[in-house]
Parts: sequence; C-alpha cells; structure tokens
Amino acid sequence: MRPPLFRRGEVRFRSISARRRYAAWIAAAAAWVAALSAHAPAWPAAKAACPPTRAPAAPDAPEELTRYHFAQRLMGMTFEIVLYAPSEEAANRAAEAAFRRIRALNQVFSDYEPESELMRLCRTAGSGQAVPVSAELFAVLHRAERYSQATDGAFDVSVGPLVRLWRTARKSKTLPAAEAREAARKLVDYRRIRLDEKQRTVELLQAGMQLDLGGIAVGYACDAAIDAARGEGITRILVDGSGDISAGDPPPGREGWTIGVAPLEPEGPPSRRLRLKNASVSTSGDAFQFVEIEGVRYSHIVDPKTGLGVAGRRSVTVLAPDGMAADALATAIAILGPERGRRLAESSRNVEFLFVTGSDSGVETVESPGFSSHLLQD
Repeated sequence: MRPPLFRRGEVRFRSISARRRYAAWIAAAAAWVAALSAHAPAWPAAKAACPPTRAPAAPDAPEELTRYHFAQRLMGMTFEIVLYAPSEEAANRAAEAAFRRIRALNQVFSDYEPESELMRLCRTAGSGQAVPVSAELFAVLHRAERYSQATDGAFDVSVGPLVRLWRTARKSKTLPAAEAREAARKLVDYRRIRLDEKQRTVELLQAGMQLDLGGIAVGYACDAAIDAARGEGITRILVDGSGDISAGDPPPGREGWTIGVAPLEPEGPPSRRLRLKNASVSTSGDAFQFVEIEGVRYSHIVDPKTGLGVAGRRSVTVLAPDGMAADALATAIAILGPERGRRLAESSRNVEFLFVTGSDSGVETVESPGFSSHLLQD
C-alpha cells in the first residue's frame, strides 16, 4: 500500500526535487504576500496566500441530488416512493427503511393477517378485557374516534362486519339480504370501542365487533415511511399508497411536489394539479373500485348507516397536514356528501377538499375556499 502524502503535523514528498520545488514556491509566495501587504495592508488574510487551485465547496453548499423511484406491494396495495438522494446507496438505504416500516405496520393494522395485532384485538371483543396495545394502534384508534364523533359515525372503524358483507356482494354482484345487513349493522358502533389513554388499552364492548382501518391506516403508514427515510437523512421524499400521498420536503429547486388529481374516469388525464410539500393528500372515490348491481353503481366505500357502498359517481380529494387526516376525511366526506362534507372540512384545521360528482346531466364540483390556492396554474 502506498504511504500517504500527508501526515498530521508534517508535509511528505516522494522525492528531493519535489521538496526543493515546494520550498521555492513557498519563498515566492511569501515575497508576493509581502509586496501586497505594503500597498494594501487591509487585504484579507484568507486571500493573501491563496494558490491558484480549485476552491473547496463551502460547508453549507447544497449536495447534488438525484431522483430515485421505488415500488413494493405492501398492505394489499402498491406503495411507491420517489426521493432525492446524494447517492444510490443513500437512496436504497432510505427506501428500505421506509418499506420496512410499512411492512411492520401491516402486522399491526391488517384485517387479512389472522395474527396481526388488530385481529388479535378483535378476537377479544365482548370478553370484558382491556387489551394493552402498541403506540401505533392506539394512535390510529384515538384519531379515528375523533373523526367518528365529528361525523356522527359516518366514519367508523368498527364497520368491519359491513365491509366483509359488502366484499361478498361485490364479488357476487348481488345486494346483501336485508336480514344479513341488519345483523351486521348491530355490530357497528364506534362508541363501543373503549380507549384508555393513560393505560394505553383498548376494550371492544360488543361481541362480534370487527375493526377495519382501511380508511385511515394507509395515511398513517405513508407518514411513518417518510419519518423512517428522514431517520436515514433523506427529507426530499414522496410516498404514495395507491392514492393516499404524503410528501416531505420538495424536490431540489422547486416549491413543491406536483400531484395530479384523479378524474372521475380512470383512463382520463388528471383533472387538476396540486403543489404539495410537508403535507398529505388523499383521493377517495369509485373510479377504480365499484360494482353495478341492478343498474346502480356502488363504490367500495361502505356507508355505516346503510350497510351498502356509496352510490353514484364521485371523487373526493382532501388536503391535510398529515396522512391520517387526509385519508380519514376523504373517506368521511365521500360518505357525507358535498354539503355536509364542506361543514366538516371547515371545522377541521388546515383542511381543504374538492368534491366531484358525475351524472347523466354532467359533472359538478364543490370545493372549499382555500383549495384553489394549492393548484398549479397552466
């Protein structure tokens, strides 16, 4: 191995001739500095002995960042990550941390995995047992309770029995029997979820309750993925959980991430474009998941009051400070409709929404007053 050219406290040379050339250069530089000092005594010292070499970058100079894109199938959907990093190694490290966090949360929130924390909790329903839960599960249930209260139950994570019934109806393309729907509705009531914040426990008071966090947990996962990437030093990142999007710092040299608002027709171009940074946006609707039964178009979003999917063509886009708020409120407003949805958005801090409905007579839009301020103008 070659010896280093420099060691602490000394300068080393590979030959005597190199040492002599260096000594001559130092002497000439000293004479040049002395001459300058005689005519300009106030010359900055840092510039006096500056050899004609490339100056090093300033300590706070921005790094050159490259765009990277990643995708993985997690939580029953595709999660996409776009980030800017100084190297491929840094990008891979941040993306893997983000995906690893989402995988871990799937073991908390999934209603498909029989041994997830959520499903273990559901098996205690009606037992009188207050179950200690993870901080993640408690945080989601606590926020869900707030939205349930604000929407008078239009948003309700205890909707699981009705969701399962509706999944079967969508596959068979037949409406569930009224008796089955009524039996499932009796198991749905967010007020029967007892939370103890001090002890961080959850008790399900009604036997047969089944929780479904599909309308809020994806937003939480997007935020958690961004936090995981930040832990690896990457802040310019966007996470998309199939329509639930959370954004960190914007791309280099830009004011925000450009997000296309999904149109009513899935094959169509974005209806509008948003600018997003350090915030979240979520779109709920029937563009990709719907079923037509007896001439009526139903969404996959279940209304807890009726036990059926929301009828009609609609798309709701919500801007909010975090993923849970955007995810849950988009679901809630899609169920409530434009007018009640407007009141919900107005009562929520820093929340804007766009509600688009389609019918034979055309397309109608309702939006909150501040929504347009986030739009990119063509």
